[in-house]
Amino acid sequence: MNIDLLLKYFPNLTAEQKERFAALDGLYREWNAQINVISRQDIDALYEKHVLHSLGIAKIVSFKPGTEILDVGTGGGFPGIPLAILFPMVDFHLVDSIGKKIKVVQEVSNALGLQNVKAEQIRVEQLNTTYDFVVSRAVTRLKPFLGWIRYKIHKSGNNDRPNGVLYLKGGDLSEELAEVPDRYRVYDLSDYYEEPFFETKKVIYIPKK
Repeated sequence: MNIDLLLKYFPNLTAEQKERFAALDGLYREWNAQINVISRQDIDALYEKHVLHSLGIAKIVSFKPGTEILDVGTGGGFPGIPLAILFPMVDFHLVDSIGKKIKVVQEVSNALGLQNVKAEQIRVEQLNTTYDFVVSRAVTRLKPFLGWIRYKIHKSGNNDRPNGVLYLKGGDLSEELAEVPDRYRVYDLSDYYEEPFFETKKVIYIPKK
């Protein structure tokens, strides 16, 4: 699939951004054949189920230059790599505990010439750095996830929203959210995208206390 689906929702991409987004299909097909980071049936829906889904975060916060973002459990680079293409003046640290997944992230990032991505094989609990936002895509239930990253977020930031967590998740989240003592807000991606895939997909925003 070409990138027409992205242009439908992000019509103001630069020529370089279009080129980088268009390159994702070939890069992920090539690397996925060697190291499976995307399911076989999903690779044909890469732009919808992975790229556009990742960019749902950008519908909630338009990150300002200089923002520092941690992507926890990035897998093959989602949501970090699509966000890094969209926000070239924002710094992204993509981490995963599985080395072969980080290799894919590094290779894709290098092939795209992304200067704002650092990929590292490490458990998030081992990190000593802090960030403006922590992003992730359904790596675990929210309660343990928040335990992992509780001390990884700066207090002060320069974005339109306070620093915090932006978590991509789908399905019925009522039980899971009941476990979360923090203030949160749930955004339905179906409010931004019309494809059926996004009917149950959400971004959960939890500002830092």
